[in-house]
Amino acid sequence: MFTIGDFAKHGRVSVRMLRHYDAIGLLRPARVDPHSGYRHYEAAQLSRLNRIIALKDLGFSLQQVGSILDERLDPQELRGMLRLRRTELESAMAAAADRLAQVETRLRTIESEGTMSTDDIVIKSLPAVRLAELTAIAASYAPHDIGPVIGPLFADLCARADAARVTPTGPGVAYYEDAPDQDGGAILVHAALPVASAVRAEDLGGQVRIVVLPAVERAATVVHRGAMDDVLPASQALARWLDARGLRSVGYAREVTLACPPDRSQWVTELQEPIARGRAGGA
Repeated sequence: MFTIGDFAKHGRVSVRMLRHYDAIGLLRPARVDPHSGYRHYEAAQLSRLNRIIALKDLGFSLQQVGSILDERLDPQELRGMLRLRRTELESAMAAAADRLAQVETRLRTIESEGTMSTDDIVIKSLPAVRLAELTAIAASYAPHDIGPVIGPLFADLCARADAARVTPTGPGVAYYEDAPDQDGGAILVHAALPVASAVRAEDLGGQVRIVVLPAVERAATVVHRGAMDDVLPASQALARWLDARGLRSVGYAREVTLACPPDRSQWVTELQEPIARGRAGGA
């Protein structure tokens, strides 16, 4: 048998913790000396201690830990429960990482306010373009909602084009509109590739549509360099530029992918925002 100090050492826990577990009935000593009150533990009790620590570290309360262990789950059942809890924690960590990324994006946007050059903003006309496209709904226009939707759409569309030996006639285009019959600001996301007039929707399989994106007489354009998760500074600089000139946007900006190497920080995307004169007029 082990003294409480030796058992704590072998279990990699504190003596104070073992005393607490004894007090709440979670892990009783195998024997308590009736004269000295010293606690003694058996090696076999390390198994219960390991389960207590694992369950506690996975976020279960000590009361929940006691209930779980008192059900005398076999190792396979316990392993399944631990794996489920691990999955829940991993999901929570991923969600927290996403929130942190969103905060960092907003901080970068705040830090760049008034510092981004608008010299590269150009007003130009956009020709009509014939597109093969896939669409899906995103919860909002925020980058963290758009990214998980548009990435798979483009991957699917490019795979279909490769399988059909269809060569796009230009860079990929993403454009957006308010989703019909959706509440809460949902967005209909269009992922599209320019294609020749000979290409038919059936060549690319089900769900692909062939559409013609109409010409735009005037669009304010700016080139964003970097991942689209970091597009806010460029997008908001464009918005400020328009407002300063009495111009207003008409709908959502189109995004034309000029370069998309594996390193997302090296992406090059042109934002094309259709514009009209504001109420007060403008250039």
